[in-house]
Amino acid sequence: MKKFKSLLISIIAVLFLTGTALAHFGVIMPSDDIIGEKDSKKITLKVYFMHPFEQEWLNMEKPKAFGVMLGDEKTDLLSTLVNKKVKGKNAWETTFTIKRPGDYIFYLEPVPYWEPAEEKFIAHYPKVVVQALGKEEGWDKEVGLPIEIVPLTRPYGLWVGNVFQGIVKVNGKPLPFADVEVEYFNEGGKVKAPKEPYITQVIKADANGVFTYAIPKAGWWGFAALTDAPYKIKKDGKEYPVEIGGIIWVKAREMK
Repeated sequence: MKKFKSLLISIIAVLFLTGTALAHFGVIMPSDDIIGEKDSKKITLKVYFMHPFEQEWLNMEKPKAFGVMLGDEKTDLLSTLVNKKVKGKNAWETTFTIKRPGDYIFYLEPVPYWEPAEEKFIAHYPKVVVQALGKEEGWDKEVGLPIEIVPLTRPYGLWVGNVFQGIVKVNGKPLPFADVEVEYFNEGGKVKAPKEPYITQVIKADANGVFTYAIPKAGWWGFAALTDAPYKIKKDGKEYPVEIGGIIWVKAREMK
């Protein structure tokens, strides 16, 4: 009986540790990140909240805001989002038609997600850049999100092995020594991690808020800069901390 109790406690401990180790990512995933003259100008954008390497989806409420920025012009796309179910969880989807050349920055403001295992709310602000029709201007512009990764490396046209650099900003100011989590969107679960630390790569920004990562594999990669919000959210009469995250997604391709 004592052995059974010890085994049960061990199993519960493992499950608890595994559950808390999973990194959360807000995702905006376009059907393509570079639109050429001969390509269809209509793209699909899928919006998730999930664990991308493990391909585990979480219920995502409709965002507070969802839009696109081209140059200095922002367009509200919130009303175009359609609710979709992925593995039984709430996700969102829309289509967008490219009409002008330039770098389109898609972004969103989420409804904070309550994570009971960590006793905190999570608010991630993802963005992704789609380059269209040869005009490579605007990819390094700031959207003005509460926390944001501003790319120092052009976030498209990346080969495997290229280095990606970004600067983490909170309210427009660099965040020194920010924690940045990196995950691969492991479509179909084809990549198997030999040990848990391989699932989420972790890097630290420098004193100027700049981080660097060499991309090892073709596909979509998410970079999530995390910090604590200066406010709390009340739930059931108690105030809880809020983790805010600035996220950017980039795609790398094999050189053939």
